Amino acid sequence: MHLAYVTSYNVLDHSDWPENLVGLRGAGYHLAQHLEKQSVQLDYIGPLKQEYRFINRLKRKFYRKFLHKVYACWADPAVIRDYADQVSRKLSSSTANIVLCPENAQTIAYLECKQPIVLWTDAPQTVLIDFYSIFSNFCHESKRHVYALEKAALDRSKLVIFLSDWAAQNAIKIYGINPSKVRVVPWGANIECNRTYEDINNIVESKNTRSCRLLFIGVDWLRKGGDTSLHVAKELNKSGLKTELIVVGSEPPTSEIFPNYVKFLGFINKYTTEGIKQINELFCTSHFLIVPSRAETYGHVFCEANSFGLPSIATNVGGIPTIIKDGVNGKTFSVNSRVEEYSTYIASLISNYSEYKRLARSSFHEYQSRLSWEVAAKTAKQLIIELV
Repeated sequence: MHLAYVTSYNVLDHSDWPENLVGLRGAGYHLAQHLEKQSVQLDYIGPLKQEYRFINRLKRKFYRKFLHKVYACWADPAVIRDYADQVSRKLSSSTANIVLCPENAQTIAYLECKQPIVLWTDAPQTVLIDFYSIFSNFCHESKRHVYALEKAALDRSKLVIFLSDWAAQNAIKIYGINPSKVRVVPWGANIECNRTYEDINNIVESKNTRSCRLLFIGVDWLRKGGDTSLHVAKELNKSGLKTELIVVGSEPPTSEIFPNYVKFLGFINKYTTEGIKQINELFCTSHFLIVPSRAETYGHVFCEANSFGLPSIATNVGGIPTIIKDGVNGKTFSVNSRVEEYSTYIASLISNYSEYKRLARSSFHEYQSRLSWEVAAKTAKQLIIELV
């Protein structure tokens, strides 16, 4: 099998990946690595230039200054057509028989090519409007552009793969696409894993059973529920369970002084030797990953936690329920759940450590059976073979 692997960024060079896109771009990298391990030949069609014209910048300024709205230059038809032209030129020298885009729809929305197109993405971008803060306050023109480009991409694609049932159902409902060409295949953990069940048992047995360490990872404090995580840690300490909260990636937008059981480590780049060593240590020594997001299309960090047998505490929003199954690899709560509900659940597992150990082993099983890149690549390869 020979794929043209279309991305707007350089898959093989993580040095220029912005912090807020490390998850998405890391996914593109790990997927490529595991497809090649499946003997799939890849032609890397990227990076691509994102060029905003004078009229794009003028519109953005006009909407912001006079209408107090956001004009999304990245969704402008001229920008999308330019992406298609760049991809088309690069495809002209490729002998690939399938085009795979493991990103959002922009790069292939207006692409005319002889090869069947496969789009593998986290969620329709239309559902992100007013769901993510960076997609908030769009002007009507940009909303139309987002819908049009995504509709074009979905219509052109012979196969559309989403990461969650939530995303797939929304795409079918919003765009009326044929369900027969839609599949759900979760992405894996953006972290290498050669751990065994014996390793997981050793990790779990070595943890302190008289205290609790919560690990929060996220670059957007509010959207990822950092404030909720903090309140949960406070409640657990108040109830008598000594609890530590480790925060990786972001800090709250406040000058508040925090208790000494909260430790802020900042952004950790797991694509460096020191960074991956530090991340691995945190996953091994924590009792729970806690990321109670207010909005989330997926969440690679949950897959990463599973690869260490680390149960996850999260919310049942967006694509998270496809990853986290209650009582299997953690628990999801409503966005409106009280802090006491979180703390009661956590404390009950720490006090009943045999049940915690069962949950930890089950979490690792979920990683091995459906939340690894190896499984994702094998599943996708079989789906794509059927198109050839």
